[in-house]
Amino acid sequence: MNDVAADKSKGRPKLGPGPAGWQRKWYEVIFEHDTPAGRWFDVWLLVVIVVSVVAVMLESIRYKDAPEAWYDTWRAVEWIITGLFTLEFAARLACVNRPGRYVFSFFGVVDLVSLLPSYLMILIPGAQSLATIRTVRLLRVFRILKLAHHVREGQGWLLALKHTWPKITVFISVIVCTIIILGSVMYLVETDADSGFDNIPVSVYWAIVTMTTVGYGDIAPVTPLGKTIASLVMLLGYAIIIVPTGLFSAEVMKQRALRGTERSCPRCAFNTADDGAQYCSRCGERLGALQPTGTPQADA
Repeated sequence: MNDVAADKSKGRPKLGPGPAGWQRKWYEVIFEHDTPAGRWFDVWLLVVIVVSVVAVMLESIRYKDAPEAWYDTWRAVEWIITGLFTLEFAARLACVNRPGRYVFSFFGVVDLVSLLPSYLMILIPGAQSLATIRTVRLLRVFRILKLAHHVREGQGWLLALKHTWPKITVFISVIVCTIIILGSVMYLVETDADSGFDNIPVSVYWAIVTMTTVGYGDIAPVTPLGKTIASLVMLLGYAIIIVPTGLFSAEVMKQRALRGTERSCPRCAFNTADDGAQYCSRCGERLGALQPTGTPQADA
């Protein structure tokens, strides 16, 4: 599977290499991780991404007596890697047949966004710290190591989140209203006690911190009524955590139950839930007959 997938169902042409010979060769190296050259390219790409993130993290460390050369070294490493990523992104655009579509694909957006922090540093000092966004590019490791079942599980989680999002949105809206009301009540109760509840926004901040069971401790009620309300808010906080978790967990289990059928590979016994798949995503063998999930394949 390539980073850019086909979308034949919508009648759009498949993303692939350009017509020129060099475009096909570059595409094979940059996008096709099943080839030896493509696999080595992706492995080295992951290594460079890790080095880039580590360089950004080390550059942010401020030692009292650290020489300026320490920071200059890591900045130089970051700019060199940014240049390499810029060339890589340009090469990806040059070898595909539809560059515009690749830019707006998932990995295309990730590749583009990962370049911006270093260039923003020219206008906004310190913006290079956002270069840690490049860690998202490490998601390619699932394709490189042929962990297709992990990708499928991730897609199941995203689907479950999509189906539960309307319920979770309603729930969050109710919680936001509750927090504003509780903050206003605590402001009314504690306003004369000089306990830090100086205005409603600060009281709402306290309600958020308390209801989420974080409890920084920078603001705390001192009156008996305020402490009673705070205790109820803490108990309510534990209760509300269960609701979205339960909704999401139930949807995940539903998606697994509705996964449908699986095809079993006769060579490596790997199962795929893609009903339309004809070849094993792990070893490339032609898949066996369609069968219910969890049912052993009958002997030929």
